[in-house]
Amino acid sequence: MPAKSVNICLIGHKFMGRAHSNAFLKVGRFFDVPLEPVMHTIVGRNRPELEAFAKRWGWARASTDWQSSVRDPAIDLVDVGTPNDMHRDMCIAALEAGKHVACEKPLAHNIDHARQMRDAARKARNCRTFVWYSYRRVPAVALAHQLAREGKLGRIYHVRAYYLQDWAGPSVPLIWRFDKKVAGSGSHGDLGAHIIDMCRFITGEEIAEVSGCITETFVKERLIPSEGSKGGIAGGAKAGKGRRGKVLVDDATLFLARLSGGAVCSFEATRFATGNQNKNGLEINGEHGSVMFNFEDMNHLSYFDATAPAKVRGWRRIMVTHAPDHPYAHAWWPDAHIVGYEHTFINQTFDMLLAMAGRKPTVPLADFEDAWKTQQVLEAAMISAAERCPVRPSDVK
Repeated sequence: MPAKSVNICLIGHKFMGRAHSNAFLKVGRFFDVPLEPVMHTIVGRNRPELEAFAKRWGWARASTDWQSSVRDPAIDLVDVGTPNDMHRDMCIAALEAGKHVACEKPLAHNIDHARQMRDAARKARNCRTFVWYSYRRVPAVALAHQLAREGKLGRIYHVRAYYLQDWAGPSVPLIWRFDKKVAGSGSHGDLGAHIIDMCRFITGEEIAEVSGCITETFVKERLIPSEGSKGGIAGGAKAGKGRRGKVLVDDATLFLARLSGGAVCSFEATRFATGNQNKNGLEINGEHGSVMFNFEDMNHLSYFDATAPAKVRGWRRIMVTHAPDHPYAHAWWPDAHIVGYEHTFINQTFDMLLAMAGRKPTVPLADFEDAWKTQQVLEAAMISAAERCPVRPSDVK
């Protein structure tokens, strides 16, 4: 067992609360962790649900008071897995209390909150910050990052990124994900943030310009829910009778962009791509090679080596499960014994523990400074859509 431990306070016990709890519970069983994660306190608003959650997942304490929980001297890491509008206050309070902080993505529900969180992290020099851009921890995505760093792609020409879901039909009630005051945006911040981050992560380049953006809200009004979701995206949510509310967030957002190295990009995020349940992916074309990834086939990375002899040149479909050559594979199963969604959170938890112990993570982690740059792109796209003009994310202050 590690000589030192990290006492964790997790705020939020629904979808991400389950994913994070599972990661804290399992990471030390598969990885040789430098610090032992201790599931100290779970925080939420519904006391009966909270007590049941704590018992199921093994949290030592349950609290409905997040303010006192983040200031508890026993806590080392505060993990914020709440709706987006709560991120700022909780994260800043934790940083001011001297805690390491992990926060769900996007960093915040608007650019002002994100800026304040970035600034608070800059001031808290002894605290590490992390953002749960967990798709970086898919072994195939981490491998794509490594191939790009090794020069296997060369100069980047094109990026085509997409995140397609289909769960948000007219029968779904007005849950928090459709509420602008809570979520900040719809598919754009929820799904688009992931593909912006993956593009930046793999290419190693910043988005220099959003050249044009369109958004659409297909369902303008929804029934007010009588019950919220029960731990998934919208699963378990029940519509009330009669009362309806307006939807003020995007159902779909598409934008064109340019990278700092000159590549051209397209980004598409939607909750209305019928038949696509969680199709999160991208294709990157470079001078020396290309990669393609689709999360619905998450254990594979497609790679094209343009430097190979023409006689044998073609797309390779790599099963990213071989240790020690593939990221994280050493901790899991034999070749082709595949991993799933939950493993991305466990892999990230391992890397966060490495970082808190002063060691290098498997691949780079997103901190508040890094996530701020993704937030600038999100905001630039919204400005571009509203004003119908190109916007440079670096001009978004």
